[in-house]
Amino acid sequence: MEKMILDRLTTLGHAQRMAVFRLLVRRFPDEIPAGEIGAALNLKPSTLSVYLSALNAVGLIVQRRQGTSLLYRANMAGAEDLIEYLFQDCCNNRPQLCLAFAGPPKNGHGNMKPEKYNALFICTGNSARSIFAEAILNELGGDKFNVFSAGTKPASTLNPIAVEMLETKGHDLSNLRAKHISEFQTENAPVMDFVFTVCDQAANEECPAWAGQPITAHWGVPDPVKATGTDAEKHLAFQQAYGILKNRISLFTALHPENLERAALQARVDEISLEGKSL
Repeated sequence: MEKMILDRLTTLGHAQRMAVFRLLVRRFPDEIPAGEIGAALNLKPSTLSVYLSALNAVGLIVQRRQGTSLLYRANMAGAEDLIEYLFQDCCNNRPQLCLAFAGPPKNGHGNMKPEKYNALFICTGNSARSIFAEAILNELGGDKFNVFSAGTKPASTLNPIAVEMLETKGHDLSNLRAKHISEFQTENAPVMDFVFTVCDQAANEECPAWAGQPITAHWGVPDPVKATGTDAEKHLAFQQAYGILKNRISLFTALHPENLERAALQARVDEISLEGKSL
């Protein structure tokens, strides 16, 4: 076991191998083709292949063949073994040194149940998918959540088809606007309990660590803004994106965060990304 831990530390001691691993963790539980990883990190296929092989050899990622392609996913069990070894075995469970793995989410609420949890949805443009998510959670869970959305490269205005769809479905649009993620990374910004990325591009980007160590998950949804074809086909793409997000958020609002340990809550929100794909 100790040799495997040392091998994992050595593997992660290389900056670009660490970048590959961190990207796959941000995209978990998605399985990502090598070409997409290489494009996101600007790595040559031959170089990326060496990095992926090294990470796979020490059990930090897993691979699966699909047709002629290989798909890669972070092996969270391998990462947990590494962290547990460092903070439990090496530190002998000293509370001043070790992470509270099984404790509640570490946030601005301390150990008390907040009146409302803060949830943030992120995509690139903040004009459709994350706006959908903000509107849906406000409607389904506004009594338990303060809901926000933002973009890494926000558009100047909301997508008109998205706006039309939300209006048709009776959502309140009065507080919806496109905004940059930096609005939620200032000292005076609300401390987030949950942060969700809803597009692959935003999840691929390296963002500063969030204050309070919120529960995070990737709930990637195809970009309806990129849909082509007739107006009906474009509207269908928006309807499908809305439906996927509503499924996931319905599952999310059925959870009781105050009754779940942190590890169980994290696992549940990860599972929702898979369960919510069926409409």
